Amino acid sequence: MKTKPLFIATALIEVATGLALLVSPTLPASVLIGASLDTPAGVGVGRLAGAALVALGLSCWGARRDEHSRAANGIVSAMLLYNVTAVVVPAYAGLGWRLFGVGLWPAVVLHALMTGWCLACLRGALNRSKLRGRR
Repeated sequence: MKTKPLFIATALIEVATGLALLVSPTLPASVLIGASLDTPAGVGVGRLAGAALVALGLSCWGARRDEHSRAANGIVSAMLLYNVTAVVVPAYAGLGWRLFGVGLWPAVVLHALMTGWCLACLRGALNRSKLRGRR
């Protein structure tokens, strides 16, 4: 499976989310978990998460033209870890802690789909690597 569309989609989604967290961390948190980041520490952590998401998005945007390199596979692997975490942590927040915002379950579903997409791309890269090894 081609990684270029995955890189573009991830870049657009994560840069937008990251910028929202950088500008106003309370709003995305409220949409996601229905709770406010009303302490200076919460706002700081929200902004740090925003910067991390912008960095991930920029990495994906840069990798979109280099989809078959080892570095691109490394970025997809990092995206896989992020997306799995972005499924498990919010799902636990919703089910275990009973936190709920209008965007919680749509975000969980989105990241579950992105997890599958990352896995498909990594499997494709593994298959290409095996084919090159047979030549």
